[in-house]
Amino acid sequence: MRRTFPRILAAPVAAALFGGLVYAVLVATHVSEPAATTVYGLTTQRLWASTAVVVALVGVVLGGLAVARSANRFGAASGRLVTFVALVAGFISLVNGGLVLAIADGGPGTGNGVVGGAVALVLGLIATALGGLALARSRRIASGPRRLT
Repeated sequence: MRRTFPRILAAPVAAALFGGLVYAVLVATHVSEPAATTVYGLTTQRLWASTAVVVALVGVVLGGLAVARSANRFGAASGRLVTFVALVAGFISLVNGGLVLAIADGGPGTGNGVVGGAVALVLGLIATALGGLALARSRRIASGPRRLT
């Protein structure tokens, strides 16, 4: 019961932080100005950015599972596999999000997928960090406890 309020409070704070990071990426890449005319529908760049976002979400979920895993949920071999998949998915989405933003010639609404690219960049960074944390934790656990002699 005592954990309910911090969790309820953490959700909007995390959403605001995520939105701020996405906006900061858009401002840093100079594509934060909305388009004069809006393009509707799916373009190839929007599809590319959306695919990168899906890969990043998979990386974040797997990275979160790898960090929070228990011995019953994953075995030792599958835990390392999940960690590496999270790292690779995070890196792939990080690179693709950056590429989408690098080749975009307009802001949100131009059909260039800049919002999806920024989201993929931020989520890819989070997935890579979670995968790295899980990998470091698994190496520390695998090395065993230290003995004082």
